[in-house]
Amino acid sequence: MRFADLDAVTLDVFGTLLTLREPVRALARATAREESDVRRAFEEEMAYYRPRSHEGRDAETLALLRADCTAVFNGALDTALSPEEFVGALEYQVLDGVPETLAALRARGLELAVVANWDYALAEQLERVDLARYFSTVVTSAEAGAPKPDPQPFLLALERLRIDPGRALHVGDSREDEEGAAAAGMPFAWAPLPALL
Repeated sequence: MRFADLDAVTLDVFGTLLTLREPVRALARATAREESDVRRAFEEEMAYYRPRSHEGRDAETLALLRADCTAVFNGALDTALSPEEFVGALEYQVLDGVPETLAALRARGLELAVVANWDYALAEQLERVDLARYFSTVVTSAEAGAPKPDPQPFLLALERLRIDPGRALHVGDSREDEEGAAAAGMPFAWAPLPALL
């Protein structure tokens, strides 16, 4: 698809804009457990969180979700980290080339939006890594009330942008991104984001 055929690009976050800095070492220090055991427990927690990220709709429900996720991690390791300690060990970093690509897309006159399976805290996270300034709107599965591949998060972003689905490209790194974009009537491109240019 040519940029001349687009008015907007919507983007997934994890694996497209951000990745986690390796959390296992920090969690191993915090729990005094072997890294291999911590990695297994963290994978269990991630498997629990992913299909439930949309449940963290506001500060209260996010606190409950984080408590449940931390309990999964603690249960796998027989440890007692608090939700604050667990979440504090998770640091996100911007993937290579992302800020430059976002700036180039904006320079072409395109509106940019986030469409992500994420909880209420995503806007704050994007501020923390200095990416929020590129986006006209941020839509999470928590806000939309449904996770991708449901088309609702995509449709909410398009409604806010006032852009027709056929004139907005979605970029992501999962089948949920691809299927959700198709359900919303949007073309799709696979990450990495810098490959667009």
